[in-house]
Amino acid sequence: MKIFYAIQATGNGHISRAAQLYPFLQKYGEVDFFLSGNNSTLNFPFPVKYRSKGLSLYYSKCGDLEYKKILTNIHLFSVYKTAQSLPMRQYDVIINDFEFITALACKLQKTKSIQFGHQASFQSSNTPRPENKNIIGEIILKNYAKAQTYLGLHFQSYDDFIYPPIIKNEFLVKDPVDKGHITVYLPAYKEHCLLMAFKKLPDLLFHWFLPHVKQAYSDGNITYFPVDQSLFNESLLTCHGIITGGGFETPSEALYLGKQLMSIPINKHYEQMCNGAALKQMGVSVLDKIDANFSDQIEDWSNGPKLNIQLKANNISDTIQRVLAQY
Repeated sequence: MKIFYAIQATGNGHISRAAQLYPFLQKYGEVDFFLSGNNSTLNFPFPVKYRSKGLSLYYSKCGDLEYKKILTNIHLFSVYKTAQSLPMRQYDVIINDFEFITALACKLQKTKSIQFGHQASFQSSNTPRPENKNIIGEIILKNYAKAQTYLGLHFQSYDDFIYPPIIKNEFLVKDPVDKGHITVYLPAYKEHCLLMAFKKLPDLLFHWFLPHVKQAYSDGNITYFPVDQSLFNESLLTCHGIITGGGFETPSEALYLGKQLMSIPINKHYEQMCNGAALKQMGVSVLDKIDANFSDQIEDWSNGPKLNIQLKANNISDTIQRVLAQY
């Protein structure tokens, strides 16, 4: 069996998920990966056969999407040519983790695909949305990577085709401990947007993961880390809580490990706003923006009651069988 796996690399979560699935998929045949986008800061723990710039996300200095820059960096002719050139008919199974070029290629070449991942869960109207729905956001979530079949992942099973999140094996086999520090991963925010808030809390220790840091070092109550999967996993496993964006994988892992979680969805990023709505329903602290009260909010959150959320981990073997059963 030949398997084509398309990944939208506008962040690290899709790549982390694929890395967990790869060994299971290999049991069924040869897996070729297609990576689209250039926002990921992780090394790829699997061979990438096809690569495209695709759609990449760009952020302002303090947590806003820059739509103008995103649009000006989309090269439609190149996208179309790539979609034409991908040999989709050579594959028995096409798995698409919210990647546009693959969806277009399947349409042009009249081949079947399954959209598998977190974004697939938004095909259901039961999946939480913010109070003020965004029409354009809804259209993108439902049509960006069209497929014949959808299998979604989310914090809870909001519909019969939505399953628990993929949790890294390291977190499944190790017991979490609380060493007191706060892990911080907010890649859409530049350092100066957050630094003063952390400095105002000298009794709290922060592990701050930043793309430009090459080697870990400490300055007062902050230890700066490079964005490295093993270092991040260890920090998350041993932290008191984590402050992160409104993505899916990191909040899922934090909740699975029983950690305190503060989520700050990227402004104007509709999927993250939807995730924030779901987390709010679960009792998680979700901030709409960072302002002058941020340090007080961190202090109150870190001293607050522990959440009692029982998040299940995905049974990957069963999920892979569900995916392959669509073919």
